[in-house]
Amino acid sequence: MLRVAVIGLGDVSNVHLSAIQASGQAELVAVCDHDESLRGTVPGVSFYTDYHVMLEREALDCVHICLPHHLHYHATRACVEKGIHVMQEKPLALNVEEGLELVKLEEAYPHVKICVCLQNRYNESFERLLEIVRSGRYGRLLGIKGLVAWYRPKDYYEQKPWRGQLKYAGGGVMINQALHTLDIMQLLGGEIHSIRGNVDQLLDYGIEVEDTATARMTFSDGAAGLFFATVANTENSSVELQVTLEQKRLVIRDSMLFVCHENGEQEILAEDRKLPGTKFYYGASHAKLIHRFYACIDRHSHDYVHARDALPSLQIIDMIHKSAELQQEIRLGGEYAWSRGNLAYR
Repeated sequence: MLRVAVIGLGDVSNVHLSAIQASGQAELVAVCDHDESLRGTVPGVSFYTDYHVMLEREALDCVHICLPHHLHYHATRACVEKGIHVMQEKPLALNVEEGLELVKLEEAYPHVKICVCLQNRYNESFERLLEIVRSGRYGRLLGIKGLVAWYRPKDYYEQKPWRGQLKYAGGGVMINQALHTLDIMQLLGGEIHSIRGNVDQLLDYGIEVEDTATARMTFSDGAAGLFFATVANTENSSVELQVTLEQKRLVIRDSMLFVCHENGEQEILAEDRKLPGTKFYYGASHAKLIHRFYACIDRHSHDYVHARDALPSLQIIDMIHKSAELQQEIRLGGEYAWSRGNLAYR
């Protein structure tokens, strides 16, 4: 039985706590949050306000990091340097530079595992879609369209001001809400040749980060990608992903994968498990990813989302911001270098 702890008791920690409880592979022994008023909210475990103290006092196998973005690198490094495996919420880091440092950390401590919560990779609909695209049964990939139209009220940023500040969040809708969509788009499309993007603030919230982003991507094999994300919608609509192949069009929406036939009919190929409650749009694959990671720890295997796997989506966000700043297409080469599963600045 793995001895685990959670650092950060914000909204997403509840998903992690539920997965730990349901795993049968782990025992929650401690939690940590700087907010003393949260003491006792997770009964039966030790509570700390300083994770450095927790790491010194507790014998831990794995730590779940559910902190604001700017704290991911520091907390993950503290755990890894003590030989403790890390289950880290997305994003990998505040920015690409910090992300590269975590990749280097992963390489320097090969016996310690860092898993990043890009759980939509394990949605049943996407697993089936990826298998179909990679099989080539419907021909070459021509295009990918990813749409995220959600809503966040002004008090979302007022209750937790870090969400609207660049130095703490690293960005807005792309890094916070649409990172999963960018991640699965690059998994489908592979290496990116160029990006032309733009960012905007459609809401009068007085925040520093973007609430809306658009991009046109060109993948190295010639396929095109269209990305749109916003939190200026009136509700949290279903994330949509459309893949156009030479012979078929496939669509994920409402947590289902459809294949579109020539006669206009749509056939359901797969359906995701759903998360109950108001956070249904998160998807239900957190637990699947976490339990798989626990199994990898037990078996000393490597079938999980490594730090290096989580870097491409941060690179794409960086390129979109750079394209918006310069008002021009950003191409790979020079400042940017890409290889499958690994990105680096030159």
